[in-house]
Amino acid sequence: MGCESKLARLRILLVEDEKRLAQLLKDAIGDYFEAFEVAFDGIEGLKRFREFKPDVVITDITMPKMTGLELAEAIRKESRETPVVILSAYSDKEKLLGAIDVGVVKYFIKPFDPEELLGYLCTLSESIKKRSLVKLMEPFTYDLQSEQLFKKGVLVHLSRRESRFIAQLLHSPNHYLSNESIKERLWEGEEVSDERLRTFIKRVRQKSDKALIENVSGQGYVMKME
Repeated sequence: MGCESKLARLRILLVEDEKRLAQLLKDAIGDYFEAFEVAFDGIEGLKRFREFKPDVVITDITMPKMTGLELAEAIRKESRETPVVILSAYSDKEKLLGAIDVGVVKYFIKPFDPEELLGYLCTLSESIKKRSLVKLMEPFTYDLQSEQLFKKGVLVHLSRRESRFIAQLLHSPNHYLSNESIKERLWEGEEVSDERLRTFIKRVRQKSDKALIENVSGQGYVMKME
């Protein structure tokens, strides 16, 4: 297929109430991706969307509790840029007339060839990659997809926890996190002292730039953007 490396960067959420079909599709294409999660109705799908933060959502159109179009509309309100791909029975075609209005980028009529779906996801991966690069304070950028920090285009070598800290700041309102929030998110279930947190932040600043992450009067930290 020639684009396995592009697919390997993607996180996919499949929402499909037919469990056998969901498992068949996961078995057929799931290994191509960084992660491939499955939910079995729209309500569960929205919950997993918020927790998992996928790059692409693939959803059946006809489901109990919440239809695929209702799910797409809910996702669009929270993340206008997340592509939603609809899986539809031929009899559902009329329901697709308003799909463009709720963020649906493509639909596939069942039964479809998984290779065709993979090919489409390859084309999507390029726009997703461009969208994932976030400009921070000059000369830094951060790739949300790979969770990597770059300085003038050169990778800054951070530990997994250090890189996740920057990602958490970027996903937080006003790019701010309190000291307690940082401890809870990065050391889940562990007791972390203020001294250990300060040492951790100091190490991140030494690897990047002291001005990139500002202390907020002993209460937390904020990321400096462009």
